[in-house]
Amino acid sequence: MERQPAQSDEWPTARHYGRILPIAAVALALIAAMSLVAAGFGTRLGFWHFRTGFAILKYGAYGGLLSTMLALVAVIVAFKGKFLPGFVLSLIALAIGITVFALPFSWQSTAKKMPRIHDITTDIVNPPRFVAILPLRANAPNPAEYGGPEIAAKQLAAYPDVKTLVLNVPNDQAFALALDGANKLGWRVVAAIPAEGRIEATDSTFWFGFTDDIVVRITPAGNRSLVDVRSVSRVGISDVGTNARRIRGFLKKLEGRN
Repeated sequence: MERQPAQSDEWPTARHYGRILPIAAVALALIAAMSLVAAGFGTRLGFWHFRTGFAILKYGAYGGLLSTMLALVAVIVAFKGKFLPGFVLSLIALAIGITVFALPFSWQSTAKKMPRIHDITTDIVNPPRFVAILPLRANAPNPAEYGGPEIAAKQLAAYPDVKTLVLNVPNDQAFALALDGANKLGWRVVAAIPAEGRIEATDSTFWFGFTDDIVVRITPAGNRSLVDVRSVSRVGISDVGTNARRIRGFLKKLEGRN
């Protein structure tokens, strides 16, 4: 008598794949997500060079794309197999995968639109100069000296609104407002010289922890004060708009308290 094939000898059913694929998709999506987080914070904590972090970021994005594709297949299979837990799990994997891929992709798209500059100032003719921070930038790949007309032209095209702020308060009051604003923004103040109207500070980006240097210059203009700010990255050709956003945020804070 011929033996009937056992259940284990049969080809895997849609329901079987509806169980396995969602788990695989979620696992891959989580690994990609962890790579994304590790890329930045590993750089910030000094575990590897920022270029290594960028490489991890790239592969994490690829992992997000792959998990998205796998999750789409899992959604269809789980739906056809009428396996609700697998269907829900597939949707979760899909959401994670899309997010993991979209974040680096969006960042890269933004970087391509931004000018390849990392030195932004409200005064492109006579930008504020660093003094106390210069020793801290001794080993920085990017120089502390302003790049001149070429950089100025690129800034004007990209950030025409970044200009000198006029405060309707005397010089000493403007200095106090600027120093308080820098502290409240979480900048690490390196020097504050009221007699020179100069404040120097550093600030770090959230994800990769890149250190940028800032100098604020307060100049008296009768009963008013002129506030100029310069923010410069220590590494990287493009700052992806970070320095311009920092200056805008600082000036907006001062305007609101004027």
